[in-house]
Amino acid sequence: MTFAVVFPGQGSQAVGMLGELAEAAPVVRETFDAASTVLNYDLWQLAAEGPADDLNATERTQPALLAAGVAVWRAWRERGGARPAVMAGHSLGEYTALVAAGSIAFEDAVALVEFRGRAMQDAAPTGSGAMAAILGLDDDRVRAVCREAAGVGDIVAAANFNSPGQVVISGHSIAVARAVEAAKATGAKRAVMLPVSVPSHCELMRPAADQLARRLADIDIRPPEVPVIHNCDVTAKSDPAAIRDALIAQLSEPVLWADSVRAMAERGVDRVLEFGPGKVLTGLVKRIDKSLSGAAVNSPESLDKELEEMGVDG
Repeated sequence: MTFAVVFPGQGSQAVGMLGELAEAAPVVRETFDAASTVLNYDLWQLAAEGPADDLNATERTQPALLAAGVAVWRAWRERGGARPAVMAGHSLGEYTALVAAGSIAFEDAVALVEFRGRAMQDAAPTGSGAMAAILGLDDDRVRAVCREAAGVGDIVAAANFNSPGQVVISGHSIAVARAVEAAKATGAKRAVMLPVSVPSHCELMRPAADQLARRLADIDIRPPEVPVIHNCDVTAKSDPAAIRDALIAQLSEPVLWADSVRAMAERGVDRVLEFGPGKVLTGLVKRIDKSLSGAAVNSPESLDKELEEMGVDG
């Protein structure tokens, strides 16, 4: 079996995430404790007890999800789980993949994604930007809807190409609202505003990308030990400068997730494991390529099952 590991982005967090796994694998708490030292607050307590509003604040969500994904990866490796053929992460999850692949030190990444979250929020004051999910239209039709909905000075664009018939759009609130109505009028099965405060992966994030570029200049990045497919151009990079450029571009360019999963299949992958809370990416994998199987690994039972599938007597 040739497998890939993927890591989720914002939206997969939940109060109580990885609680059972933490009881079975001490490395989970150890990972969160290491992150807490960087952040100067108790990240595990926030993840375990909330409140949800605090966990959902962008600058806290990002370190929490990074720690969660890395914690599952470390539990997997500690039990004898093999390295995958390739990795990827959805948006924020790309940073988790780079940590797991040995490209960025965990502590550096924790501070980096906290900074990234703050920069993103600062780039678009609350209420000025929005995102929406469009279901049931092909990619080109969603792009056309966005062009029609954009006005003078108003930006709206496709932000996440998640799977066939599922595209998330992002931009100024007024333009996103117009695009939602236009999508419904043109035959979308659903077009709904998302409960987010930051319009990710569009031109409104350009100021945040500029801030991130300056911060990344001080981060030590090494060639990954496992190929990591980047969101912005569906390529795996080994040059540290190219990895920095991809992370900068990712903030204001769309996430090409469907193409990323197809690229895994082209590399011979037949199973995709999602490390971290939730199972959003697992569901997307099945919609993108029915030849691929997938599973979410975030509990003692799911960890045991996948290790057994790989022939590991853990």
